[in-house]
Parts: sequence; C-alpha cells; structure tokens
Amino acid sequence: INMLGLAKRVKARMLLTSTSEIYGDPQVHPQPETYWGYVNTIGPRSCYDEGKRVAETMMYSYKNQNNVEVRVARIFNTFGPRMHPNDGRVVSNFIIQALQDKDITIYGPGLQTRSFQYVDDLVEGLHALMNSDYDLPVNLGNPDEYTVKDFAEYIKEMTESKSEIKFLPKTEDDPNQRKPDITVAKKNLGWEPKVEVRDGLERTISYFRRVLDDAGEIIPTGPEGAKPQA
Repeated sequence: INMLGLAKRVKARMLLTSTSEIYGDPQVHPQPETYWGYVNTIGPRSCYDEGKRVAETMMYSYKNQNNVEVRVARIFNTFGPRMHPNDGRVVSNFIIQALQDKDITIYGPGLQTRSFQYVDDLVEGLHALMNSDYDLPVNLGNPDEYTVKDFAEYIKEMTESKSEIKFLPKTEDDPNQRKPDITVAKKNLGWEPKVEVRDGLERTISYFRRVLDDAGEIIPTGPEGAKPQA
C-alpha cells in the first residue's frame, strides 16, 4: 500500500513481481493467466501463494480507485548466476550437490514437472512489460518442461558428477506440474525466452564452481527451510 501511495504521488507505473505459485497445484495445464488456481489455503506453502494473490488484488483495487498504472508479472521458476547456494531451490540444490559428488536429493518420485527460465530472459520480460500498455497479469516463464528426476540427471551429466540420486518423502502440497502458457506475453509484449536451458545451466554451473572454490563445502537447504519459488 505504501508503494502504491508513492506511485500515485509521483505518477509512476508500479510493478508487482507475482508468482506462478498463485496457481497452487494446478488442475489446468499449461497454466494461462485466466486460470484462478487450486490452492490449499491452510497448507505449509499457502502463506506465500495467498500472500501474492492478495497483493495482486490490492494492486488492481488501488488502480481502480486511484487511477495508478500497475503491471503484474507472474514469474515461473527462474535460475542463473548469483542465486544463493542455500536458498533451497531445485537448481541451486542440484548443482551444489552434483559439484560436490554428494547425493542429489529429490522429494517424492521425481515425476513432478517444472519449467525453468534463465534470469536474463526474465529481465527482458519485465522490461517489456513495464514498457507496454498491457495492464493485466502476464506469465513470464519458459514453457520447456522437465520432470524433476530428468532435470537432476541432466545436471549430473553436465557436471560429470559421481553423485547418486536419492529419493526422499514428498513434501506436502508440492505441485505435481507447472508450465506457463505464454501466449499473452508473446502477443502483447513480443516476448518469449531466448536462452536455452542448457546454456543457462552452463553459466550457472560455472558460477557455483567459483562459489565452492571460495567457500569450500556447502550443505544445501532442504524444503523445510527453503524460500518459496516463483
């Protein structure tokens, strides 16, 4: 609310970085912006999901009452250099584990799917959104979809790791599938991802090699301490 008030006073356009998590464990695949989601409102992940949904509601209510320009980006899983090694995300965890030849831990059978976009593509998408006249929510993500198990194998191969893949019990409310429908972004922003996932992973792996050289051993954070993913 304070930021919206500031935007009103200085006549600025405000961006909300929302999240694919508002779709919860989606029953529609891929997920378009018109899908309202399927969220367990009292689950362990719900405070993040619902917090972002409320933030979107507040943005549009304030826009309608005060004529403030707003933009809302629903960001899907994003990765790249300068990720924190202990933020608990799939990409950073898998790379850190693989580079140290430690077990790559998967929560559940690994059949749940995710779509990963490189950070440079996200930045381009946010820039395009802020410079557009489109003021409804927009998915920003890479529609290339992987199972978590296949993604772990992919990183293991790229790092030439001796790691084994270890399966642990699935966490509560972990979405079974996640893939953006980016039709709106293509049509209204002229945007779609350009960086191939492999190219992005090569850059990210190189970054984490340097981090490990400086830090020594790193033990990744499990999902119980993880930050919510976009």
